[in-house]
Order: sequence, then structure tokens, then C-alpha cells
Amino acid sequence: MTVNTDLTGQSAQPEATPLPRIDATCELIRQVESRLDELESLASLLSSEQAPPIEPPPFEVPESFLLSVVIPVYNERETLYKLLAQVAQLPMRRQLILVDDCSTDGTRELLRDVERAGDVTVIYHERNQGKGAALRTGFAAAKGDVVVIQDADLEYHPGDIPGLLGPLLSGEADVVYGSRFLEGEQDPSWIHRFGNWLLTWSSNCFTGLRLTDMETCYKAFRREWLAKVTLQQDRFGFEPEVTAKLARRGCRFAEVPISYNARGYREGKKIGLKDLFNAFYCIVRYGWAD
Repeated sequence: MTVNTDLTGQSAQPEATPLPRIDATCELIRQVESRLDELESLASLLSSEQAPPIEPPPFEVPESFLLSVVIPVYNERETLYKLLAQVAQLPMRRQLILVDDCSTDGTRELLRDVERAGDVTVIYHERNQGKGAALRTGFAAAKGDVVVIQDADLEYHPGDIPGLLGPLLSGEADVVYGSRFLEGEQDPSWIHRFGNWLLTWSSNCFTGLRLTDMETCYKAFRREWLAKVTLQQDRFGFEPEVTAKLARRGCRFAEVPISYNARGYREGKKIGLKDLFNAFYCIVRYGWAD
């Protein structure tokens, strides 16, 4: 407290020292409590309590089996938590690997919370490189017997993942593609359907395979087969590249039907006309040689 003296030498009224702004302190406390609630909710989400259970596959999965789920992420703030809740329901041991391709919509901040709240591996690209580059990063970190790709936009439901494992665990195949077309057409866009058919047919002409959906996200690989190829494509050219390179090495392919929830460009679909032309280039390029 400070005491001032006026010109007559008499003491003036003391000046009060300002007290901290109580309202600002209370607001800070509320923010901290809200943040703690968010992290607690996220921890509960990652503990698999927040999504319908996924049916176990109709075959035995060895207790020692480990599935690596690689999820490339770019600007998926709206779907990320819901996807993680679904993946947490997978009825087998799993290694979850998320690769953020330099998101700019707040996804990266959510992923930092995911790191703190759950047993996951999160890797950050410092610049946007593309889906293929994100997958290479994720594959390098994978330790599972089988590696499966899962997009973060919820077009593909993790409930279909157990079905991909059957041909792999039985020894029938080395890689399994989830086809959107084995049980009818599920994409309402005829342009997308035609483009996918044309790309798949062209790829089959070079590889000798009889795939119905080369462009599918759902690809499950025996991990040792991924180690046999050197992947180069940074964007969506990954699909024809990995297909051609594995086929050339005698990899056994199988397809199983999956569900598909198509989304449009307004919802954030990222593949465009440029990627279509690049896919054709990759089909020819890797169809001839590595």
C-alpha cells in the first residue's frame, strides 16, 4: 500500500493496490477444466467404449497376431475422433499408426491430444507430400504381421477390416484388396465408377490380374511383401504402382467385398482430374518396369 502526503503535510487517503482480476482467473480455471474433460473423453473414446462393436471374423486369429493399421491424415478434423472410436473396436491386437501430412484445419492439434491419450503412433510431415508419401512413412513404422490401409474420411468402415484378413491367415493370398464392386455398385457417381473401371481394366492389362477395384483404399499386405518393393509415388499414383510391383514379384492377390460410403468434393474428397492422368501414367510406367 502506498501513502501519499499532500502539500500541507497531512496524509492523504492511501491508494489501494489492484487485486488480480478474479473473473479472468475463473475463466482460466474453466478452460483448464474443459480441456481436462476433453482429454478424458478422448481417452474413453480410444478405450473402445464409444462405437458399436465390430464382429469378430468367422475364423481363428492367433493370439500372437498383430495388425498394423496405417492411417494417412490430411485435414480430417471432422471425422478423426469418430474413426478412431471405430478402429478401437477391432477384435484383435493392433498397432495404430497415424501420419499427418501437414494438416492446416486443426487436425494436427487433435492428433497431439490423441498421442497423449492413447497407445498410438503419430508421425508428422512438416510439409504436405501426398497420400503415397504418408503411406511410405507409415509402412516404415509398421511392426505387424499384416499391414492394412485405412483412410480417415469414413468412406471405408473399419468393420470391414476383419474380412480382409481371412485369405491372408489361411495362406491363400499375400495381399487382399477390399472391392467396392463385388457386391454391386456403391458409388452414386457414374463418373467415379467409370474412371475406376477404366483404371482397373488398364492395370489388369499390364499385370495380368483380374481385379475389380484396383483403386480401393482397403489393401491388406503381409508385411514382408511390402519390404520387397521400393515405392516412389507421393500421391494417388501409389495404387497402380504398388499393384504392378507386387504382381511382377509373384505376389498372390485376393479380393473380398466391402461396404463404401462415397463422399463428394464438398465433403472433402481430394482426388481430382490431375490424379486420374497421373494414375494412367503410373499404370504404363510401372506396368513395363520398376
